[in-house]
Amino acid sequence: MDTGLTVLVVDDSAFARSMISKKLKSDPDIGRVESARDGQEALDKLAALKPDVITMDVQMPRLDGIGALKQIMVLRPTPVVMISSLTGDDTETTLAALELGAVDFFLKPSIADSAGDGSGERDLVETVKLAARVPVARLARAIRSEIPARPAQSSRGTATPTRTAGATKRIERVVVIASSTGGPRALAEVVPSLPADDRVAYAIVQHMPAGFTKSLSERLDSAGPLTVREAEKGEFIQGGTVLMAPGGYHMVVASNGEIDLTEEPTLHGVRPAADITMRSIARGFGRKTVGVVLTGMGSDGKDGSGAIKAAGGMVLAEDESTCAVYGMPRAVVEARHADKVVPIDKVARQIVRMYEVGLKHSAGAAD
Repeated sequence: MDTGLTVLVVDDSAFARSMISKKLKSDPDIGRVESARDGQEALDKLAALKPDVITMDVQMPRLDGIGALKQIMVLRPTPVVMISSLTGDDTETTLAALELGAVDFFLKPSIADSAGDGSGERDLVETVKLAARVPVARLARAIRSEIPARPAQSSRGTATPTRTAGATKRIERVVVIASSTGGPRALAEVVPSLPADDRVAYAIVQHMPAGFTKSLSERLDSAGPLTVREAEKGEFIQGGTVLMAPGGYHMVVASNGEIDLTEEPTLHGVRPAADITMRSIARGFGRKTVGVVLTGMGSDGKDGSGAIKAAGGMVLAEDESTCAVYGMPRAVVEARHADKVVPIDKVARQIVRMYEVGLKHSAGAAD
């Protein structure tokens, strides 16, 4: 009788199936590894195998990763890790899969490496084992229509990065959001629900490799009133605009709102790290800062939230009930840095309440 986790490896490449299976079988916590050549074969094996985790290739004949994922989430919700390349088609499809309920993704070039995606992230085995711990009930709640990919030309035109500090001087609140595992789906629920207020600027730090952060920002840009884009070195934060830290770079915001992108060593094993961005915004904007920590593994965001609280700002954490991984928010809550803890469907509303309270106080002081 097999003990340990049962994993189904789905890939149309025999070489990839062999490499992934070999990697997984090397861990004593994984007891059984089966494979399927495409999404249809995976569905055929689903009921009998009852896997704890599925690794899913993105592009496959007969039934691709997205098609298989949608049916798995209906027939037998199961944690799915997408196996992706860095090509444009794969990144877009992988992000759609994450919004539809896939727990995480892993880059194909990194399968044979122990260093994960090359930025110090966990490796494939750790990713699979983490996925196995995600409660199935949260996967079932994730079934929804994915955000459409951004068209070649946005209906509101291409936003131009602000290269002067003039717009920053009018900003009265800065909201900084941190997320990791499960973050793309959480951000897809929160960001489109936020209003475009010229007095409020946003920064996002999502643990994700280069290329994926650009695609994610473009998808979010197409979904709501806020302008969302990857941050560029030398530009300034803007009201009504979300700047996302590019994968592979720490994002630092100076007191005048200017963005600096650095390749300093990883923090908590990641780059970008939310703590670095949060601390810089707390230093520059003090009580005007609102920190938000969403789903994710580890403790990134805890020290940054502490800096925001010490500077007089406010902090919001996602409730455990909706987190794919209750790690980062837990660290913030246990450190007593959170002013509010709410489920993901209430996060956008609570962000607005937090910064509106500050804006009212500022207006009263001005009067």
